Amino acid sequence: MKQIVILGSTGSIGTQTLDVIAHAPADFSVLALAAYGRNLELLCEQIETFHPAYVCLYQEDALKSLKDMLGARDFSWEKITFLAGMDGLCVLASLPEADLVVTSLVGMIGILPTIKAIEAGNNIALANKETLACAGSYIMKLAADHHVKILPVDSEHGAIFQCLEGVRREDVDAVWLTASGGPFRGYSKEMLEQVTLEQALKHPNWSMGAKITIDSATLMNKGIEMIEAKYLYDLRPEQVIPIVHPQSLVHSMVELKDGAVIAQLGPVDMRLPIQVMLYYPERGNALMQKVDFRTIGSLTFEPIDEEVFPSIAMARYSMQREGLFPACFNAANEIAVEKFRKGQIRFTDIYRLVEKALSALDAEGATRKDYEIEEIIHMPERIRHMIGE
Repeated sequence: MKQIVILGSTGSIGTQTLDVIAHAPADFSVLALAAYGRNLELLCEQIETFHPAYVCLYQEDALKSLKDMLGARDFSWEKITFLAGMDGLCVLASLPEADLVVTSLVGMIGILPTIKAIEAGNNIALANKETLACAGSYIMKLAADHHVKILPVDSEHGAIFQCLEGVRREDVDAVWLTASGGPFRGYSKEMLEQVTLEQALKHPNWSMGAKITIDSATLMNKGIEMIEAKYLYDLRPEQVIPIVHPQSLVHSMVELKDGAVIAQLGPVDMRLPIQVMLYYPERGNALMQKVDFRTIGSLTFEPIDEEVFPSIAMARYSMQREGLFPACFNAANEIAVEKFRKGQIRFTDIYRLVEKALSALDAEGATRKDYEIEEIIHMPERIRHMIGE
């Protein structure tokens, strides 16, 4: 039985991870749960159902409310070790009893706990995009040094991971990173100017959290995934090719040097890539309806319009520059999405702010490829200062 730590248990990936675990009680046990602190009701339900030995809230002031809510439910929580803040997240990530740490925290707060998990020798099921997209070279070297496996939970990178099983890396020519196209596929630049928050939160295929749903609408998520793929699979920028696939059944493809292409297909359900990484190197049983190739009809592919969605070009530029540029790209997007959600900027201003941040970093002459991890962690403050936001 694998002991699982879930960082970000009340988010989209966290709840689906727990659903996978609930279907296999003989295979998995929940050792620890961590959440931001916004959805205490859901966290209470998770604690009652899975009986973790450890619970952490990132928002320390919500801890008393959580205990009060558990007490009101007549749930005996005295045997649970409660922790809070970034220190608490790092403790959970480092637990020696853990067989796997699922890092599904949203945003750059997921970077440090992931580092601590690796340093403790704990294998990672990685669902926090910012970890690799901001500090990919640092993280992959650290994982190699500590003999830790980085198992990508993301559907696209999980697909590439599966396609590469048994394939020599020197035989890989390119990876095709599929994108649904988001809710604004086919829009013009002028049409994007009028996009509302409500529209941006309606993804045509996937059910996800607000941040990643907006990133899918801007295609910033595909830019982030391009950067992740570079570091996760040691690829050159030109080897990572994003492409629109509206049906979302082909989750990504690997093209070999002889022209052969290996694709991973499956249901539009995040529980599948989650389950693959929880069970790795074994396989679990199907939790969802399988794909019936007799009824799916056509599978189509089309290029991304980079004039309408400049996120792709900005991500490629960040990949080429390396160093602090990927972290700048991510941090600026995180700040811009937060502003958009608060109604402070328009949808297309997300692109403007990210481009402004990259230009400001470029103007500083940031040409070195190496960096200290503290520079990555403090990048959001630096970006706010650079762009005057």
